[in-house]
Amino acid sequence: MSSAPLSDPSLTADDAPIATTCPYCGVGCGVLAKPRGPESADIKGDPEHPSNFGRLCSKGSSLGETLSLETRLLYPEITGRRVSWDEALGTVADTLRRTIDTHGPDSVAFYVSGQLLTEDYYVANKLMKGFIGSGNIDTNSRLCMSSTVAAQKRAFGEDVVPGCYEDLELADLVVLVGSNAAWCHPVLFQRLVAAKRENPRLKIVNIDPRRTATSQSADLHLPIRPGTDVVLFNGLLNYLRQDDRIDFAFLENHLGRYAEAFENARKTAPSLPAVARICGIPEEDLASFYQWFARTEKVVTAWSQGVNQSSSGTDKVNSIINVHLATGRIGKPGMGPFSLTGQPNAMGGREVGGLANQLAAHLDIENPEHRALVQEYWNAPRMLDKSGLKAVELFQAIAEGRIKAVWIMATNPAVSLPDANAVRDALRRCEFVVVSECESGTDLGAYAHVNLPALAWGEKDGTVTNSERRISRQRAFLTVPGEAKPDWWIVSRVAQRMGYDEGFCYRSAWEIFLEHARLSGLQNGGKRVFDISGLAELDRAGYDALRPIQWPVNGRYPNGASRLFDAGGFSSISRRAEMVPVVPKAPANPPDAAYPLVLNTGRIRDQWHTMTRTGKTARLTNHVPEPYAELNPRDAARFAIQDGTLVRLESRFGQALVRARVSKDQQPGSVFVPMHWSGPYASKGLINALVNPATDPMSGEPESKHTPLRIAPYRPAWHGFLLSREPLDAIEVEYRVTIRGDGHWLYELAHSESPSDWPVWMRGLFAHPSGSRESASAEPVPGREEWLEFADIHSGRYRCARLLGGRLQFCAFIDRSFELPPRSWLAGLFALDEVPDRARMSLLAGKPASAEDDQGRIVCSCFGVGINTLKRAIQKQNLSTTEQIGAALKAGTNCGSCIPELKSLLQG
Repeated sequence: MSSAPLSDPSLTADDAPIATTCPYCGVGCGVLAKPRGPESADIKGDPEHPSNFGRLCSKGSSLGETLSLETRLLYPEITGRRVSWDEALGTVADTLRRTIDTHGPDSVAFYVSGQLLTEDYYVANKLMKGFIGSGNIDTNSRLCMSSTVAAQKRAFGEDVVPGCYEDLELADLVVLVGSNAAWCHPVLFQRLVAAKRENPRLKIVNIDPRRTATSQSADLHLPIRPGTDVVLFNGLLNYLRQDDRIDFAFLENHLGRYAEAFENARKTAPSLPAVARICGIPEEDLASFYQWFARTEKVVTAWSQGVNQSSSGTDKVNSIINVHLATGRIGKPGMGPFSLTGQPNAMGGREVGGLANQLAAHLDIENPEHRALVQEYWNAPRMLDKSGLKAVELFQAIAEGRIKAVWIMATNPAVSLPDANAVRDALRRCEFVVVSECESGTDLGAYAHVNLPALAWGEKDGTVTNSERRISRQRAFLTVPGEAKPDWWIVSRVAQRMGYDEGFCYRSAWEIFLEHARLSGLQNGGKRVFDISGLAELDRAGYDALRPIQWPVNGRYPNGASRLFDAGGFSSISRRAEMVPVVPKAPANPPDAAYPLVLNTGRIRDQWHTMTRTGKTARLTNHVPEPYAELNPRDAARFAIQDGTLVRLESRFGQALVRARVSKDQQPGSVFVPMHWSGPYASKGLINALVNPATDPMSGEPESKHTPLRIAPYRPAWHGFLLSREPLDAIEVEYRVTIRGDGHWLYELAHSESPSDWPVWMRGLFAHPSGSRESASAEPVPGREEWLEFADIHSGRYRCARLLGGRLQFCAFIDRSFELPPRSWLAGLFALDEVPDRARMSLLAGKPASAEDDQGRIVCSCFGVGINTLKRAIQKQNLSTTEQIGAALKAGTNCGSCIPELKSLLQG
């Protein structure tokens, strides 16, 4: 096939920015990047990319600020000692080979990531499944998308998303289930909001136990009880049957098991009152939802982690798919079930068999013909014969000593897996741990026997696939730092040293992509939807200039396909889809008297995964600087918790210390806590240490939304914060959160004991700041250093500031109370070459002489607009709409993810 329709050579012109793809969520936004030296770049959205049409969220917009090398892993290491690549690769290859020879192929494992490019993923799976001969390679996508994979496989016969992003804009009803898209998929959500402005018929229903930023744009919010999704959608299926809204022609021609599914729905969700009672929502709201769905042809139901991350997540997804199959609302413009993936290449990993129970090219491990086909294509000496261990059980096998060696690539299971302390214990006991990583100093790196420096975003080259099956290129635009290498190169060189030279003699990602594309079409003939054989003859120039395209790409769809299954043609042997009868199940471990609450973990707007990238820029750390627990006022009163205080969270698996947020948006009995913070950023913020490791029996996905929890106030002897121009060495206190600011570092602190001498303790902190580029001595510098100090022993209050040549270096505020001065004005003083007299006089008071000088907590990260600035503008300029705020202050005019908060401010 000619590559002409798919390529645009102008993208690589010398005077043009490089067109690449954002490395964050599954939306897969196009990015235009122009380097400004080795550690920064000008970033803007690609107006030609069909996923975002030029729009970027706050995280994507700030990518150019996350490219610094200060914390990068740049050289191979063995037990912390820098070594050559030859020694590192030889050690890995020899140890893996020796372990396999002694204990068998299942004694080794790989744990990989949706952060890998498709070409990296392909090579790792080829080595493990075809040459080592084990299925023990799983991915962190197991933690977020595997329930959808299993459900789509049950329903369609293959893991396929039938629709595209445009369907959200063409629909007349969009149902968002377990998805805070306004924060987690902001660019796609803003496309939906824009469509709603243009189409007065369009309604949005948000189904989520808590009221989120997404709920604010919804016409109807259904705060169902956690875990009752199956009842809700079984009830909808029953309602559709009773209301005669079933597409019987589609049923007869294209579906199986539908009679069984209808009868199951009738038994498990017999009436509106019964469903409303079980789900804990008003009957009239439930009736509105059911009526809207029944009487609206163009319906898209989109879901994310709130559905997937459950011990019954697969059933929940199938209950959603059932209502679309029953009504024939699939694969047509503006209608269909739609999975919103969490990572930039979660789908690309699934294409190459990234999960332990998959083969490459959507082939099945259980099918001997499929195994033989792949073995012959790879010329593989030792093909696996069974599925491997899924993520949670894989690390349990490490703990039990059944897996002797593990290679972890581009992910941090010491933070992201449930029961994270047990994972750390397993890694500590493991005989051989290899880590391929971009960053040094992570929680995981401490357990590695061998650290291998991998390329980061901006340096690596390959493809990713987003939530709508769209393959896009990630292109390098930065110089390779140190001795970092592509992941595919690292895996290939280890494979060669293990004796598999011919299968891994790749010289570029292009060669790997072509091999992957050819395999997808091998003996396919339309049996499998995933088929990109139409790209298998791309020359290097065509691959380099490949434009975004949705699979399948083959003889039937030479330019890709936006929608699938509108006329049936599913991937099962019968070519029919199945409506799967699903029975509601209680959560794996319900709350009880000892642990009366439910922990629900998730993401926040401006952070990503474990913050190794987003934590590098101050623009993203100011909106939500600390880990927090959001709980309902009723629960706060019950447990004597005050908004803004510190609380101790405890489950049967671990503990954490976080800030309390009391909000009516949170359902009584539930506590929401973000999962991003790890050791480098928060000493007691490891939330996944608390999470129940129970998993879905079909998908193996962990129960991250429902862990029994108890909560109690934490009452330290003192609270405090420090602001420092230089980063400080680890501060040994019970509560510490480290926050990167613009030209400074902020440390939020609390401890159960007070120092005997505050001035001595404070001087000890900054005497030897870590990474200091400026002399900082505890001894006074005559004529240059100034100490400002205030102490009140009886009230437990201490404040100090250190200036050097009139420039603020350090300030600290300590109190017995958690109510301390705002940080934003003080932080702004670090941008000044000299603190003016007016500011100096009010420095220890912690507030400016004029309120106009304090912008307050950042609300709009894209343009750095604070809450106080917004409140003053709203009041003084009589602003009444978000559009007026945007015109006055630019807030909300880029990614739009702050618009829900702007609306709240307008409402008072």
